[in-house]
Parts: sequence; C-alpha cells; structure tokens
Amino acid sequence: MKSHITKLLTNTITEKELVELKDWLGNPKNQSKLEAYISDYHDLNLATLKNNIDDAYNKVLTQIENDDSKTISFYRKSIFKYAAAVFLFLSAGYFFIKNKDRVTDSKVVINNNIKIGTNKAVLTLENGTSIELEKGNDYISENVISNGKEIVYKNTNNTKPEIAYNYLTIPRGGEYFIKLADGTQIWLNSESQLKYPVNFIKGETRAVELVYGEAYFDVSPSENHNGDRFKVLNQGQEVEVLGTEFNIKAYKDETYIYTTLIEGKVTVANNQHKNFLNPGQQSILNTNTKKVEIIQVDTYSEIAWKRGLFSFKNKNLKDISKVLSRWYDVDFVFEDKSLEQIEFKGVLSKNQNIEEILILIKNTNFINAYDINNTTITLKN
Repeated sequence: MKSHITKLLTNTITEKELVELKDWLGNPKNQSKLEAYISDYHDLNLATLKNNIDDAYNKVLTQIENDDSKTISFYRKSIFKYAAAVFLFLSAGYFFIKNKDRVTDSKVVINNNIKIGTNKAVLTLENGTSIELEKGNDYISENVISNGKEIVYKNTNNTKPEIAYNYLTIPRGGEYFIKLADGTQIWLNSESQLKYPVNFIKGETRAVELVYGEAYFDVSPSENHNGDRFKVLNQGQEVEVLGTEFNIKAYKDETYIYTTLIEGKVTVANNQHKNFLNPGQQSILNTNTKKVEIIQVDTYSEIAWKRGLFSFKNKNLKDISKVLSRWYDVDFVFEDKSLEQIEFKGVLSKNQNIEEILILIKNTNFINAYDINNTTITLKN
C-alpha cells in the first residue's frame, strides 16, 4: 500500500485506489505497518510523535470514510493540519527537511513565466531530418505514427542485413513515450536521448542505446521473438534481458549510472564486471573508476518520475536542483555553496509550478530568499 499512501499525499489517488486504501486501513493490524512506513520513509521519531500519529490516522480514516469524490483535494481539506507532523505532503504546501521539522501551510502566488514540463521530443530520421513531436503536431509515415504525446513503430518483419536507426531526443522540460517495432515500451525522462532501430532483424539480438538521460523499459519478452534477446547499451555498460521492466539513469552531468530492476531478470556488464540483478536491486556504476555496487532500493521512489512525481529521499539541494532543472528547463545558482548540501526528503507532483516548490523550500528557513531572472533561479541565504 506504499504507492496508495504516496498517491493519497500527492492528490493523485483514484476512486478505486481510495476504496482499496480504506479497506486496508480498516484493519487495525495495518496501523503498525502504516507507522513503520512513515518512520522509514519520513524519518520521524514515533516515540515522541505517537499522539500525532494516532490523531492523523483517525483523521485519515474519517476523511476517507466521508469523502465521495474521485480524488481528494488536500489543499482544501483540513486533514493535513493534523497530519502534517506525520505525513510529508509537499504538493499542498507542506515540506519536511532533515533534522528540522517545521511545517508551513500557505497559498502560492505565481510570479514567473517558467513552464511546467510536458510531452515533447525531437525525432531524427536516418537521413538526418529532424521532426518536432509535441501536442498538436501529428506525424505519420510508412511505419511510424505520433500523436504528439507518444510515438509508435509498426513491425514490418525486417529480414534485410542493414538496420536503419532513428534518434529520439527529449529536451529539458520534456518527456516522451515510445513503442518500438518489437512491442517494447520505453518512457523517456527529460534531457534524454535514445538510439534505436526502425525495425529489428529476426534472429539477431534486439539492441538499443540510451545515449544519455533516463529511461524506463518494459521489454517485449524474448519468447515472443523466437528467443531473440534484448540489450540496452549506454556509456560502456550493457544491460541484457529476456523480457522485463527496469530503469536506467545515466545523465551526462553525473558520475554514476543507476540501473534498477523492477521485475524479471537482467545482467549488467562492462569491461570489468558482470552482475545479475534481482527485482528491487540497483546497480551503481562509477563511470570514472568503473567500480560497481549492488544495493537494495525502494523501486517505487526510483521510478516515481514515470508516474508524474518527484521522489526525494535524503537528497541534497544540489541534486534536487538538477532534477528540477531538467523538468522546468531552468538553471539554478547557489549564492552560498553550503546551501547545496542541505538534505531534503519527500514527494512532489511534477504538475506544480516551480514557484510553489521554491516557496516550500524557502519556508524551511534554510534559505532566506530566491530570485527568478528569466530561466535562472538564484537561491540566497
């Protein structure tokens, strides 16, 4: 029920999920599970906040029982005035900072022209032609169609020895979905580029390259393609799968490549190492030293971006600013470099205006002000 709780907190829960969560919370045994999740994810001291937790728990049950809408608008509800000490709810005006538990609830006045990210990409054909893909700009050719939100390739059962490659480039402030000719589905995050064949050759390994950026792969099983394997290449690393779901994060301005397995089986290899991942494990490759570390992770948080959320768990402001820069197409400047190391945790909706997030950060009192000059944001102490 972790995903349901997160959706409840970020105003994205559906009526069906709301009913499921209500039934789950209706079992008294699950209160301890709820408290354990809060303790683990939000780093709260349950011993000192037990009264707040019980109060919040009862308020949640009451709210769920009485609300008959398809979604809960937390900004309008008073429930989180009581639950703020327990739940982290960023998207409605609540913010939690590590080692400082001040919570502020305030309305936001938007004063900038920075756009929220949306579906957009640039398709580059084999002949070098570039086509902008965005809302209101449909593209149709012999074997591909795009409605501005996604691009889908048809399977033409290619048996030719040559392979034609296309590139899909996602700029800052964008994201896009692509379905390859073999049925593999890929969600691409902001500032990413994918190189892939227009069609695959029967009897050969299906291979694509994540040139840079972040992508979530739902691979069409090898059993549907006469056993043909599927590989993802990126920056000296090779991920081989039979049919599975996984996420790769490999940005140009970061030293590490993160490969997270959601389900199925994969091998992650480079010139020095070859590792097998189990669901819930993440491979971390240092691109400088080529060393690899395998750790267990919260997969829901790792792929929250695909669900329209930012999920930050013990992330410093420098790392958070990188994520926000890609989605909102802005640049951050820190007036004082010490601000970069302040750690935050929590969940935000990607549909928020950037200034809502900046106000939440400012309300922690760790920065005194921020300044927006066109697309440059300066954080001040």
